[in-house]
Amino acid sequence: MNTFLGFGREHVERHYRKTGQSVYMHLKRHVKEKATGAAGGAISRRRNGKVFLDLELNRDFNGDEYDCEDEAKLVIFPDHFEIPLPNIEELPALVTIACDAVLNAASAYKKQEPDSWDKEIQVSKHARSLRQQDNGVRIPPSGWKCQKCEMKENLWLNLSDGAVLCGKWFFDGSGGNGHALDHFKDTNFPLAVKLDNLTPDIADIYSFDEEEAVLDPQISEHLQHFGIDIIAIQRNGTDNGHHNTDNTNGVRPRVSEWEVIQESGMKLKAVYGSGFTGIKNLGNSCYLGTIMQVLFSIPEFQRAYVGNLQRIYDYSPLDPSTDFSTQMAKLGHGLLSGLYSKPPMKSELIEQVMKEEYKVLDWHQPKGISLKMFKALVSNGHPEFSSNRQQDAQKFFLHLINLVERNSVGLENPNNAFRYLVEERVQCCQTQKVRYTQKVDYLMQLPAPIEAASNREELIAYEAKRNEAEENMRAPPEPVRARIPFTACLQAFTEPENIPDFWSSELQAKSAGVKTSRFASFPEYLVVQIKKFTFVVDWVPKKVDLSIDIPDFLDLSRLRGTGLQAGEQELPDLTPPIVLPEDTRDNSMNSSDSPEIDESAAMQLAEMGFPLEACRKAIYYTGNMGPEMAFNWIIAHMEEPDFSEPLALPTFMEPGPSVAGSGLAATPLDNHPPEESIAILTSMGFPRRHTVQALKATNNNLERALDWIFTHTEREEEEEETSNALSDMADTTEPNDSAFSNANMHSDSTLSPDQDASGPQIKDGPGRYELFAFISHIGASTMSGHYVCHIKKEGRWVIFNDHKVCLSERPPKDLGYIYFYRRLSSS
Repeated sequence: MNTFLGFGREHVERHYRKTGQSVYMHLKRHVKEKATGAAGGAISRRRNGKVFLDLELNRDFNGDEYDCEDEAKLVIFPDHFEIPLPNIEELPALVTIACDAVLNAASAYKKQEPDSWDKEIQVSKHARSLRQQDNGVRIPPSGWKCQKCEMKENLWLNLSDGAVLCGKWFFDGSGGNGHALDHFKDTNFPLAVKLDNLTPDIADIYSFDEEEAVLDPQISEHLQHFGIDIIAIQRNGTDNGHHNTDNTNGVRPRVSEWEVIQESGMKLKAVYGSGFTGIKNLGNSCYLGTIMQVLFSIPEFQRAYVGNLQRIYDYSPLDPSTDFSTQMAKLGHGLLSGLYSKPPMKSELIEQVMKEEYKVLDWHQPKGISLKMFKALVSNGHPEFSSNRQQDAQKFFLHLINLVERNSVGLENPNNAFRYLVEERVQCCQTQKVRYTQKVDYLMQLPAPIEAASNREELIAYEAKRNEAEENMRAPPEPVRARIPFTACLQAFTEPENIPDFWSSELQAKSAGVKTSRFASFPEYLVVQIKKFTFVVDWVPKKVDLSIDIPDFLDLSRLRGTGLQAGEQELPDLTPPIVLPEDTRDNSMNSSDSPEIDESAAMQLAEMGFPLEACRKAIYYTGNMGPEMAFNWIIAHMEEPDFSEPLALPTFMEPGPSVAGSGLAATPLDNHPPEESIAILTSMGFPRRHTVQALKATNNNLERALDWIFTHTEREEEEEETSNALSDMADTTEPNDSAFSNANMHSDSTLSPDQDASGPQIKDGPGRYELFAFISHIGASTMSGHYVCHIKKEGRWVIFNDHKVCLSERPPKDLGYIYFYRRLSSS
C-alpha cells in the first residue's frame, strides 16, 4: 500500500523482507459454476455488487454458467493479520480512503491503452491546405536512402517537396540523424510520412509544426503526387488484422499457406509440462511470442535468467516491473516451470466430450501466460513495438538482442551464443586493391533468388496465364509456388555485391567497389533469415510465395573467411577525410585543439548510458557519419581496456606525442571534478582515485559515474577497498572477465584466434549445424498476418501457435521465415 506494486503469493514475502513494507491489499476473484437449472442468465458486471475489481475477465468464465465474486482485504506482515474490506469502523479514515481509491482505480493495462499510437490521433491542421511542389519527384518502391546521410532505415517522405530524410535517434540503437526535422526548419514544410511502415491500412504521419503524430484524410492524393498509389496498395494488399484469411482478390496461396503452416485439419496431440507452455496473444503480439519461445528453448538463456532466478529476484530494484533481467527471469520461469501448462482433469475432459464442445487444437488447452508487462517494458519508447500492430519478428529479435546486450554488463551474456564475426572483403574496381575488415553480427540474411527456382518454366507459364486472365477479366489460374534449392540461396549469399559509393583510400576519392562476405567465426547458434519480402513496382508490399528445401543438417565450413591471400594488395589504412568548416581548417594546422566532433551526436549516444569520451571517439573514428555508425563502433569496442579513455591523437605538426603533451586532453571534460561530487561517491565507500576517474569519464554525471564504477571494477584490481565495497554493496556485479570465462566454461568452443580476450566474446567452432527451431509467417506482409513457431524438443517437433502447444505431424520447414541451428559437437 506504499508503492502500489502487485505480487503473487510466492513473492510477497520476499518484497516484505527486502523493503520492510508491511501493509498489503490482497485481491482475489472467485469463479463459481452456477447450479444446474439455475433460473435466469448471468448478472451483468455493472449490476453485480459482488464484482467490483477492474480486472481482465476470462472469456471462458464470462458466460451464463458462471458467477464471479471479488474479495479484498488488508494483510499485515509478518503476522499475516487480515482485515476484510470495506471496513470503515476499524480502519483510520486515511487508510479507508486509500483502499477505496485502489479498489475504484482503472486497471494498469487499461491506463496504458490511451497511450497507444493507434488512438487519439487528430487530423492535422495542414492536411487540407497542404501545398505540394510540382517538381517531378517520383519515389521508387525500394532502395531509399536519406538525401543528407547514409541512413537507409527510419526514413520519412516530406509531403510538400518529396524529400526523403532520416528521422530522429531512438534509445534502442535504431533511428537516424534528425535530417527530416532539419529540413522542416529550413523549409517550413510541415508534414512527413514514414516510408518503412507504409501499408494498405497504415500511414505514420508526423507534423513537425504541431509536434505530434497526425492524420491526413487526403493522404492517398498526397502520396499519388509522388507516384505512390495507395489505392493500388489497398486493392492488392491484405487486411491488417491478426488472421487474414479472406480471399477477396481471388488469390489463393495465402489460404493454403495458412493451413499448411498451422497444420490445420490434423488431430494434433496437446502436450503439457515444462517447456510446453503457450503464450496468450495480446492482439498482433505473436511476433514477440514466437521469438521468446525459441530463445527460452536455448540453454544459455535458460541458465542466464531461469538458472539465476532467485539471485535476480533478490537483487531486483524496488520496482521490478522496470527491470529487464527480472522480467526476463519471470517470463522464462513461466515458460519452463510447467506451472501454467497442466493437463486437464479427467472429469473435465469427460464433461467437455459430453457437451460436444471440443475442437481440434483447442481441446481444453491452457490459455498460456500473458506478456503484457514484458511487452510494455521491452517496447517502451519504440515507435513500432509499442503499438498494437503486427511487426517483423526479425526486427524484434535484433531489438531484443540489443536489450540483452545492454543489460548483461558484468553478468553472463547469453548473446555470446549468437554472436559471430563476419569477414568483409572490399575490392576497389579501379585499382583492384582490397581491404579485409571484420564486424560483429547475430543473424545471417539469406537471399532467395527466384531466378534459380527449379520450376522456373512452370512459374513463367503461370505468370503468362495470370496476365492473360487479368486482361480478359477472368478468374486467375491456380497459383504456383516457386521451389528454390537451398544451395542456390547459399550461392547467392556468396555473390559479390556492388558498392557504388565506395570511398577508395588508394584513389582518395569515391569509386566503384564490390564486397563479399564470409564467416570469420561460426556462432554456437546460427540464426538464418530468408529474405522473402519485397516491394513491387506499384508499391504493393509483397511476400514472394516460395518453398526452400531447408536441410536438417548444415555444413558451412567452406564459407569460412581466409583473410588476405597471396598476390592481393591491401588498400591503405586511411579513413575518409573529415570536412572541417573553413574558419577552423586553417587554425587546425597550427594548433593542438581537439579534432572536430559532432558533439550533439555524441550526447545522443551518452544518453543511452555509454561514457561520453567513448561516444566522442566513436563519432570521430566513424568520420562523423552519424549516431548509427558510431553505435556499431561502440558495440565492437566496448570491451577494450581504453574504451572510456579520452580521445588521444597526434598533433598535425608533431607525430605521436602523449595525450598530455599533445594538448588534446585539454578540453572542459578534463577539468577536475567538483569536490561535492567526489565527496558523495567517496562517502559510499569508493576510493577517491577511482571516483575522480569515473567522474571524468562521464562528464561529472553522478548517476553515470556510479554505473561506470560498477562496470569498471576489473580495471582497478590494485584497489582492494573498491573490490570489498562492491562485494558488500552489490553482490550482483561480477568482473567482466569472470563472467566471460564462466560463459565459455559451458562450451567446448574456444575464442577466435584473432580475438582479444577483452573484446566481444565469440564462441568459434566448426561450421556444422542441426536445425532445432523455425518461425513461419502467414500473410502477405510482415505488418500483417500471423507467426507460428516449431521447436524440436526431446527428438520431436512441437508446434507453438499462441497458447496452443501440440506435437507436430508435418512441420512445414520449407515455408519458414527465420531458422535456428545449433552447432554439432566436434565428435
